[in-house]
Amino acid sequence: MHHVKGDPRAGLTGATLGFFFGFASVALFGPTASKFKEVMELSAAQVGLLVAVPALSGSLLRIPFAAWVDTTGGRKPFLVLLLLSLAGMLGLTVVVNLLYPDHLTPSVYYLLLALGVLCGCGIATFSVGIGQVSYWFTMEQQGKALGIYAGVGNLAPGIFSFLLPVALTGLGLGGSYLAWLVFLGIGTFLYFTYARNAPYFQLTAQGVPDAEARQEAHEHGQQLLPAGSLTDSLLISARVWKTWLLVAMYFTTFGGFIAMTAWLPVYWQSFFQTSVVTAGLLTALYSILASAIRIFGGAVSDRLGGETTAIGSLAIMLVGAVMMTLFQDMALSVAGEVLMAIGMGVGNAAVFKLVPQEVPQAVGGAAGWVGGLGAFGGFAIPPVMGRFVEVEGPIGYAHGFAVFVALALLSLVLAAVLKGSDRGHTPA
Repeated sequence: MHHVKGDPRAGLTGATLGFFFGFASVALFGPTASKFKEVMELSAAQVGLLVAVPALSGSLLRIPFAAWVDTTGGRKPFLVLLLLSLAGMLGLTVVVNLLYPDHLTPSVYYLLLALGVLCGCGIATFSVGIGQVSYWFTMEQQGKALGIYAGVGNLAPGIFSFLLPVALTGLGLGGSYLAWLVFLGIGTFLYFTYARNAPYFQLTAQGVPDAEARQEAHEHGQQLLPAGSLTDSLLISARVWKTWLLVAMYFTTFGGFIAMTAWLPVYWQSFFQTSVVTAGLLTALYSILASAIRIFGGAVSDRLGGETTAIGSLAIMLVGAVMMTLFQDMALSVAGEVLMAIGMGVGNAAVFKLVPQEVPQAVGGAAGWVGGLGAFGGFAIPPVMGRFVEVEGPIGYAHGFAVFVALALLSLVLAAVLKGSDRGHTPA
């Protein structure tokens, strides 16, 4: 038998490390956007676009990079995304250290957007890691493994929303970007060192014929093997109407999660005039709570069913969004933020519980559409919220959360439709 490196636990650890470091790059834009706004005289809509643009590349690149996993096992596409993210961070570090603040002219705004697109590649590692982890574990173990992977990885923006303002105070803007560049470089090296593809992909890379590689992979405990191209899976799942309901629901819960992580530092500083550090702490509270509770959301979905869990979590999110829209009291807004974190975190787990249940004939393709287009909400939502501020002035920072009220209501209807369509029968 040919030699295979690693085991499922090592595979999960390596992918989770890579996703954690890759996803953390989005946390940089929120805390520093206000500094760019002051120097470059940016409009609220421009700030909204700046903090959202990493989510654009981070969501849309999930779809093709997920396809690449089925041919290579994940390690190569994961490293490409981390290196692109590292290139974006290097560019930002150079710009901030050489041009900030005196030479940061409005024309540099487009360069910042381009570098933001590169940094967003770190978010796209999510779909690569989902495939990489899935191939290591049996079907019975995947729910728990993917819950750990997604939940721990999603902790990154919250942790760094807290650490970055502290770094800004101690190191300044240029020093903070340099420190983060080094940190991201270390993370990329750790992924390169520890991450392993599942046995089948290691064997085929050694030149073992496909049939023999499949047999040996089974003997090593690998249950899930690539079957056909992901292009076929994408096309099949696109023809299933339930796929698009799940895309819309994930747009609300996970796209909304990314949007909130990017927008909250601007909201707390601009609406309640908090310090940068306080805004970072409040953003960290939201992001860490939403991420940590996702780990447990999978278990709740196993017990209550994905549809029921989704309906309950969206209802909680709705209450929180209404509170943040209507109340201009800081304590009530913090309470609303907490409710939104709980609702969106559990909702994220519920949606991925539903993907194999509702689209069993093309799970990979459905996961690509849901993960990729759903995350697009992180790009689409902040500029709309910025528009509220432009039209209404400061009160628009609160009224902008009406976007989440509308999304939660729509997703509640869609979750109810799914529950109704599945009543009385088991999905084929």
